Parts: sequence; structure tokens; C-alpha cells
Amino acid sequence: LFPVVLPPPDPLDLPLRAVELGCTGRWELLNLPGAPESSLPHGLPPCAPDLQQEAEQLFLSSPAWLPLHGVEHSARKWQRKTDPWSLLAVLGAPVPSDLQAQRHPTTGQILGYKEVLLENTNLSATTSLSLRRPPGPASQSLWGNPTQYPFWPGGMDEPTITDLNTWEEAEEEIDFEKDLLTIPPGFKKGMDFAPKDRPTPAPGLLSLSYLLEPLDLGGGDEDENEAVGQPGGSRRDAVSASPCSTPLARASSLEDLVLKEASTAVSAPEAPEPPPQEQWAIPVDATSPVGDFYRLIPQPAFQWAFEPDVFQKQAILHLERHDSVFVAAHTSAGKTVVAEYAIALAQKHMTRTIYTSPIKALSNQKFRDFRNTFGDVGLLTGDVQLHPEASCLIMTTEILRSMLYSGSDVIRDLEWVIFDEVHYINDAERGVVWEEVLIMLPDHVSIILLSATVPNALEFADWIGRLKRRQIYVISTVTRPVPLEHYLFTGNRELFLLLDSRGAFHTKGYYAAVEAKKERMSKHAQTFGAKQPTHQGGPAQVRTGRVLYLPELNLCPFSFLLQDRGLPVVVFTFSRGRCDEQASGLTSLDLTTSSEKSEIHLFLQRCLARLRGSDRQLPQVLHMSELLNRGLGVHHSGILPILKEIVEMLFSRGLVKVLFATETFAMGVNMPARTVVFDSMRKHDGSTFRDLLPGEYVQMAGRAGRRGLDPTGTVILLCKGRVPEMADLHRMMMGKPSQLQSQFRLTYTMILNLLRVDALRVEDMMKRSFSEFPSRKDSKAHEQALAELTKRLGSLEEPDMTGQLVDLPEYYGWGEELTETQHMIQRRIMESVNGLKSLSAGRVVVVKNQEHRNALGVILQVSSNSTSRVFTTLVLCDKPLSQDPQNRGPATPEVPYPDDLVGFKLFLPEGPCDHTVVKLQPGDMAAITTKVLRVNGEKILEDFSKRQQPKFKKDPPLAAVTTAVQELLRLAQAHPAGPPTLDPVNDLQLKDVSVVEGGLRARKLEELIRGAQCVHSPRFPAQYLKLRERMQIQKEMERLRFLLSDQSLLLLPEYHQRVEVLRTLGYVDEAGTVKLAGRVACAMSSHELLLTELMFDNALSTLRPEEIAALLSGLVCQSPGDDGNGYLLNLGIERVRAVAKRIGEVQVACGLNQTVEEFVGELNFGLVEVVYEWARGMPFSELAGLSGTPEGLVVRCIQRLAEMCRSLRGAARLVGEPVLGAKMETAATLLRRDIVFAASLYTQ
Repeated sequence: LFPVVLPPPDPLDLPLRAVELGCTGRWELLNLPGAPESSLPHGLPPCAPDLQQEAEQLFLSSPAWLPLHGVEHSARKWQRKTDPWSLLAVLGAPVPSDLQAQRHPTTGQILGYKEVLLENTNLSATTSLSLRRPPGPASQSLWGNPTQYPFWPGGMDEPTITDLNTWEEAEEEIDFEKDLLTIPPGFKKGMDFAPKDRPTPAPGLLSLSYLLEPLDLGGGDEDENEAVGQPGGSRRDAVSASPCSTPLARASSLEDLVLKEASTAVSAPEAPEPPPQEQWAIPVDATSPVGDFYRLIPQPAFQWAFEPDVFQKQAILHLERHDSVFVAAHTSAGKTVVAEYAIALAQKHMTRTIYTSPIKALSNQKFRDFRNTFGDVGLLTGDVQLHPEASCLIMTTEILRSMLYSGSDVIRDLEWVIFDEVHYINDAERGVVWEEVLIMLPDHVSIILLSATVPNALEFADWIGRLKRRQIYVISTVTRPVPLEHYLFTGNRELFLLLDSRGAFHTKGYYAAVEAKKERMSKHAQTFGAKQPTHQGGPAQVRTGRVLYLPELNLCPFSFLLQDRGLPVVVFTFSRGRCDEQASGLTSLDLTTSSEKSEIHLFLQRCLARLRGSDRQLPQVLHMSELLNRGLGVHHSGILPILKEIVEMLFSRGLVKVLFATETFAMGVNMPARTVVFDSMRKHDGSTFRDLLPGEYVQMAGRAGRRGLDPTGTVILLCKGRVPEMADLHRMMMGKPSQLQSQFRLTYTMILNLLRVDALRVEDMMKRSFSEFPSRKDSKAHEQALAELTKRLGSLEEPDMTGQLVDLPEYYGWGEELTETQHMIQRRIMESVNGLKSLSAGRVVVVKNQEHRNALGVILQVSSNSTSRVFTTLVLCDKPLSQDPQNRGPATPEVPYPDDLVGFKLFLPEGPCDHTVVKLQPGDMAAITTKVLRVNGEKILEDFSKRQQPKFKKDPPLAAVTTAVQELLRLAQAHPAGPPTLDPVNDLQLKDVSVVEGGLRARKLEELIRGAQCVHSPRFPAQYLKLRERMQIQKEMERLRFLLSDQSLLLLPEYHQRVEVLRTLGYVDEAGTVKLAGRVACAMSSHELLLTELMFDNALSTLRPEEIAALLSGLVCQSPGDDGNGYLLNLGIERVRAVAKRIGEVQVACGLNQTVEEFVGELNFGLVEVVYEWARGMPFSELAGLSGTPEGLVVRCIQRLAEMCRSLRGAARLVGEPVLGAKMETAATLLRRDIVFAASLYTQ
């Protein structure tokens, strides 16, 4: 039964609750018991308390509840258990070995396992130079890090584990008597364990003999003596007798170690074979056709729309073999074809290529060309980074050097490095960058060198081949693809042919030009050039054709002759001001059609649209737009970069007909013209005016002649004044181009980058430079000769130096020193004015050379050429018994006795006396006597020359000759030890310290030689010859060792001086370890010492970003002018100069040649106000009134300044200066705006 539930009797007992919803009067029933409720509280609405009163009450009136006042928790701590062993805990070492499976060669079945040692374990970018080290972080894969090691340079032997173990074992061979140090490296003090009552060893060394003496080590000697079978001897004596037990000394480089081993090697029974002649530079005949090109390369990596030339095919064949090539071709010959094939080959191999150029503008142009051809191309410059992951990267050489030093991982995948315009290595300022990059490139990278024709291409390639130990194939073109014709223009309505297309020089044309110039000068013409075109003269010297005369050029220093079929034309002018004047003078010349004007206008509008409004109204922009619309253009460093690119693009399209340019235009890409005109053949090279060098002339003249369009190119030289000399013109037009010369120099950045890497030395960099190549290319032969001399020295019999011969070595040394001292004094006499004055006609001298030994002679005649004095002298001699020198017996070696060494033992003829007349150099005269004879030099010379003829050979000499010979013979017989000679100090008034001290030393040596005892021994001659042979071999070995050592390096003294500067400034310590300041300096791109000192002196931290940028402009500004206004940043400028002066004084104190004034003079604060206002936001159009510097130079300065700010930003982060780093970031951001940093048109 189920219970029945009855409803409650009262409504209030129902399980319901009434709820009033807000103030609307609506109710809701809930299935919950209870009294009625409301959703709103009863009474007045609540209000928020006053927050200020609440805060005052809680925190000020009654702060006792704050945790700060809870003293019960103030002393709370957690007791830590002391565990000193945890300080010694290190990460586990990497596994030194691995198990390698051994498989069946046929089936592949695993037969077993073998334990093999692993190489290159625990490598990292901060400890190893090996390519096997793991890659760095992805963020540093492109630029690397200044703290990383570079990769091992190619051509240098990378040490293996075996080599390292060998070096460690060699270093463990320590002489406990001498080699132990008491002062640790880098410490100033150490500990001395020597007993106090005994003499202390040499400073810094510890002798263990005193420490081991109290110990009882007896009983061991007998066993050791018995073991070696030498009773009474010691094991140490037996070991020292073994030639193989010589301990290896500590070596600072592998070359020194090999050298010491060679010097201590024992003599071998057989002489080693001479090393084979190494040929690293292999010339390739560019004239021999490549008929089987497509058979050898059936599927080339890249194909062109034209047939490649012979030299291009030969280069491509070597690229397919992964050879390194050096292509030295004429301008516009097509060197870029070789680069294009290398890029395509790298894309085919899935590797990378780096294309380097000397200037940033050329990098931008190549980026556009290669991107249109290959697509996968990136660009890296100082301020632009486009597609860094591309297979082909285009960059400047400085960028590649930075990547090499910073250990960029891009180098791992690199197959080719292409160096364009290699002749730029001759640049005095930046040429060292090329050498550094070539030295630092790893071994797996192949090299492609592109250059204009240079005379020493084989020598340069030989240096690179020896440097990288790989053959370099040299491919040179013989002729230009478009021949050139060179003319002179004198203003007489004529062009005079000077050099034709076959390379023949026309003297007839030159003399015709000279006569025409004289005729014009005689008429006192008021204008340069004829007003009506006529054609006169023969075809050999005058070019015919319809001539267009430009009268507007009367405003210029010269008039201009232009042929309408000679367009386009490039006028090279070696002055920015004259370029602008010449272009502005052509006010009425219009060379473009209406359609060309429309195309130029649209192109200008499209290019200038990226500029802000005020920048489009710049005077230079408006002026250039007006010139371009008429087909004229100007191109020099003072032009804005975007305008220069517009001019280049319009010129390449053929819309610019006449271009006035400076020499920098010739460094651009292939933009040929029909005609090239030279305003002058003289230029200012920064120090003086000079004629153009042949290489400079060829580089600019090579822009004439368009391949496939023009049969010949025309080059015109304007003769504004007189016609240049024929020899000067011949030398400039037909002379050899400048040779590739080393501009290697030491920089602080290079030294610091190499000092931070233990395995690389600055000396190794200097050894491998192109400047040291002439002296280092024979190193193999020197090592071979050194080994042979070592063997020969070991086979020689030891001279007997007992008894009376005990002072034989001293006697030999005294004689050598006396001879050297006498030669030095005589050399100083011949270099002095009084000494040369004394050598007049009639002076009796002592002649000593290969033909005559201490023979008297009288000077007959002195040459008038002061640069190379030649003295015609009558000399005594023996009457020859045989006319054939081969029939004369061999000369017996002479043993010098004291009479031979002291004074001059004069030559006396043994038989009939004869004479001869010879031409002597100053070094052939051993002494100048006080005797002067009265002789008739002309008669004696005439008689002697007559008797040399066969017809008069037996005629007797004249009385003048006989008298002179008899006087000389009588003088020799009267003074067998030599007649009185002119004293260099008293007679010739030579007060040089070396001469005075040399004379005193010579007299002291003469006394010692006279008192020698060895000369009285009957065995003296034989033993002296043995000793002399041994000493000569040792001297030659010392010379070879010097040539092979670091001491022979030309820049070694400067290197030590620069290291001393770094040590004084605190960049490296005494042990050569790079300190923090040195690592900061490594991150700087230029002015590393000055910027680092400014940073560590906090000279920049207190300034605002725009003030820092303005102050640093003095380090990058290159425009001439004063130091700007006199009130802006005066304190900062003076502080920078004070720091520069302090650095300059340190350099002078350490011995460097640069004076303090020269070092401080490199700063130029002429653009301080311009940069300051630009950083504050002033438009570029308003900057023109602040400085007279051309706009292009201002832009270049600000761009370089932004790069310097980024370098300082990275350095500030490295040193832990976030405030300075933020300011430098802000400064760089303030500078990077508007027209100064407008994107290059080539990258769009």
C-alpha cells in the first residue's frame, strides 16, 4: 500500500515562494518554500565609499596590518645543506668513440662491430674553426657573430687529432731545470720555491734540482747503467747520445715546428730529390677554338641567345671541372657570361654563390640583372637585405669579409665566390679587403676573378694558387670585340687620327694636329672651335662626316665638336663642377624627339613618385629633369643616388644622348656609348695633378663602341691648351695598364679578429699577403736548400782547434767583422758629398772587385750623371799568359793572414806589369788614397781604345800611359801594405756616429788580429779552410732560417707596434688575450679605437640621439670644408678630439709613423649642423642652405652614419649598455627617412 499525500490546508504552507522582479510589479513563483522576496534590496540605494579616505585609513592611519611590519616573518630563511662537491660538477664529456658496423661486402650482412675514435667531438662555433662543428642559431646563420670563430682558411693545414696529440706530447717534453715557470701567464706575481741559501735561477723559471735534492732516489742509477751497458755512465748520457732523442721545442706555428725539425734532422745517406716545380697559374690560350664544346657539355647549366666567345667557352669548361679561373678581358668583352654560368651551375648543384663588387651601386645593378635572369637572387649591402636565403647573394667585398670573420653559416653551402673588378685591389684605401677575403676563404670554395686586362695576371694568379694550393686557370683576351679609333681635336674643325683600330700610332696625324693648333693660336681666335663645319686634310689624319657644332659650349673653357652619328657620347670630365657647368651651358640643345620626351617624362614621374612632395621640388631634381628631357645627363658623386640611377637607366635605354660624367661612371656595369670624349688627360689624384695612367685611360675609353651596333668606337681627346707631347700620348694610349699591386696593411680590426682565435696568427696572414709573395714563393726551395745544407754540415769534418789553434774561431770572427766594418765605412764615404768630391781625375784608389784584388788605379774620367756615378780608371794588372779564361787554372782558396786583413796588401805583378782601363762603380773602390797624379785622361782613353782594335793591338802605349803605370807601380812597391788613405773623420769631415764608432772598432780588431796565436801553427791553413766552410754553411743556414721565419716579414715591426697600442689601451692583456674592449672594437666597421674609447668613456651616453648622430658625422664625413658652426655641440666635438689626440699620442709613443695631428686631422665636423637638423626632422630641401656640400655627398655621409649607428647599437648590447643601445637604435631610425634612404630603383 502506498501512503496518500494530502495538500497543505493553508496557502502559506504550499512549497512555493513569490519573488518580485525589480520595480515593474511582476511576480514569479519558485518551487521553493519561504516568505515572499524581492530582487532589489530594501531602503535607499547603496553608494561607493570614498577611495581616498579608504586608502588613508588603511595605509596611513593604521598600517600595522601590512606585511611589512610583520616581524615574525622578517628573519625567515631556509637552511641549505653545504655541498662543496657540487662546485666541481660538470657536464659529461662527449662520447669519444662509437661502434661502427662491419658488413659483408656482398650481402651487407652485419658481421660484427668495431669501436672507432670520433673526431671533432664537443665542437662549437666559439671553440673550433672546423666545418664539422654544428651550425649556430638560426638568427645568426647569415651574419654570424663577432664572438664566433671563422672557418679554417683554405691553403692552411687544418690540424687533425694526430697532429694535436703530437704537439701535446712534444709540449710534455719539459726540461724541469729550465722550463718550469714560477709566474703563471697573465699574473704579475708568482711563487718562488728555491731555497734561500742557494743562488736563485733565472727570473720566472723554477729549478727542481733543489726540490728533488733532499729526496733519496738511490738505487736507480745502477739498474739504468746496466740496462744501457755503460758502467759508470748514466741513462741520461745514453739517451742524449741518440740522435732521435732530441726533444721537440714548443713552436708557435706549424711552420716553425717543421723548420726546427728540418734544422735538427740527421744527415741522410742520400741527398733528397729537389721538389718538382710547382705551377699554380696555368695560362689558357684564348685564341684556340673549342670545337667540341657541346660534346663535352651536352646539357649546359645555362644557355644564352647568342654563341659564347672562345674565351667564355674555355672558362665554362673549367667551371664544369670545378676549377678556379681568372678572366682578364677587355672592357665590354663579356666577362659577366662567366659569372652567369657559375650562378646557374650552383643552382644546378643546389649550392650557393656569392657575387662581390667593389661599390654598392654596382651591386644594385647586378642584382637587377641577375634577378631578371635567375630569379633566386638576394642582395646584402650596408642598409639593404633582400632575400638572404637565395642561392645567389650579391654583396660588397666588405660584407663578405665581415661574414668570414664572424663565422657565418652561409659559407658552409658556398661553391663559388665571384670577384668582379679585381683590378680595384690597387685602391690604396680598400684594396686590403680583397686580400683578406682571398686569404680567409675556406678550401671548399672555388674562386672566379673577373678583371680588366692587367700585365701581371699570371703573377697574381700564381699567388692565389700558392695561397690556396690549387691551380688557377688564367684566361685573357687578345683584342677588344669592338676596336677603337683615337682622335685629337684642336678646335680647327678637324679630328686628327692618332691611333687606328689596328693599334698603329699615326705620327702624321699628331704633327698635323700640332700645326693646326699653332695656326689657330696665331689667329687669336676668341672661341674654341670653328663656326662652320668643313673638312680638310688627308684621310690619314682627318675624319670626314656630317659635323654638328654646339655653340652653347662657348660658356665652357672649350668648345665641343659632335657628330650626329656619334651619339650617344660620354664626356669624361675630372671635376664635378665642370660637369655641371658643361651640362648647364647647353641651354638650347635638344636631342630628343617628342616620343622620347614622353617616355622620359613618364619614367621620371614613375621614379620620383616614391619621394615626398618637398623632395620632388629639390633644385637638383628639377634641373636634372629639365636636362634629361633634352637628352642630356650628369653623373658624378655629388648627384643624388636616385637621380644617378635614373640617368643610368635612361642612358642604357638610349634616351640620354650626351652624358657628362666623372671617372666613377667607368666602374659601372656595361653601359657603352658610340663616342667617348676626354675633357683633359690630366687629373687630380688627391695629392697632385698628373697624367692619366694607361689603365685609367683604357678603362674609360673602353666605354666607346657598342657590340653588335658599331663597327668601331670613337675616342676623342680635346686639346684645350697646347697639344700634349707625343711621348705622353703614346704612353697613355699604348702603355701597359697598371699592374696589380698589393695594398695590404695592418688594421686594428684584423689584428683583434685574429688574436681572439688561438689557431690563427696575424703573422700567418702577413705571410700569405700579396706583398710578401715575391719573398715567400721560394719557401719550398729554401726548405730544400736548408735540408741539404744541414746534411752537408753533418758530413763535414770538425776542425782541430787544440793547442795553438784554440783562438781560431775568434780569429775568423775578427776577420769577418773587420771586413764588414771596413765595407760599411767605405759605403758611407761613397754616399757622402766630400767623398764623391775627392774622387776626381788623377786620384789614386785601391780597386777591389772580382777581377782585381787590392790593385792600384788612377781615375781618368768621372761620369757627369750624378744619380749613377761611373769612374773610368786605369788599373794595374798582370800580363795575361792565356787569352782564354777557361785555360787558366782554378783559383786556389786564400787563407787570410794578419797582413792580408790589416791594411791593404797591394797587388804587385809577378811578371811583366800590364794595365787595363775599366769602368768602376763606387762599391768597387776599397780605399781612397791621399795621392793625386797628374794625368791626361783623354789621351790615355783614346790610346787604350785604339790599342783594343786588332790592327793596333801590338802598338806600344803612349808616354802618358807609361808614365801613369810607372807611377802606380812605384807607389805600390813603396807601400806594400797600402799607401796612406783619406781619413773619413779628419780628412772627409764625416761626423756620423756609425763611422766614428766603426773606425774605433776597426782599430781594436786590427790589434786583436795581430795578437792571434793560431796563425803561427803549421796546421792553420788547413784548419782555417775547414772552419770557414763550416761557418759559411752555418751563415747560409741562418739566412734561410730568417727568410722562412716571421722575422723577415716586412710588416712585423708595425704589427708589434700596433699590438703594443692595443695593450696600452687595454684591448688585449700581456698574454695577447682579447679583452672586452677588444671584442667591442671587433664589432665596429670603422674607427674602431675611437668609437670604443668614446663608448667606454661614456662620452655618448649623456647625449640625445640626434646629438650623437651629429657628433659621429665627424668620423664619416669626407667632404672638404670647415667644421661647421661654432656653437653646436662644441663640448662634444672637443671631447671627441681629445680622445682622438690621446689615441694618437699612444700610437706615437708605441712607434707608429702617423703623427697626432694626422690622426686627429682625419676627423671632419663640417656636416654636424646638417646631420643634426636632419635627425630632428628638417626636410632635405631646407638642408641645402646649411652647407655648400653637394647633395650626393650629404646623402652618402648620412647613409654611412646610419651604418655606424647600427654597429654601435650591436656593440652597446655586447657590453651591456641598453640605454646607449636604445639611443643608437633611435638615432638610426631618425636618419633613415625620405630621399636619403629611398629604395634603389634597381631593387624594385
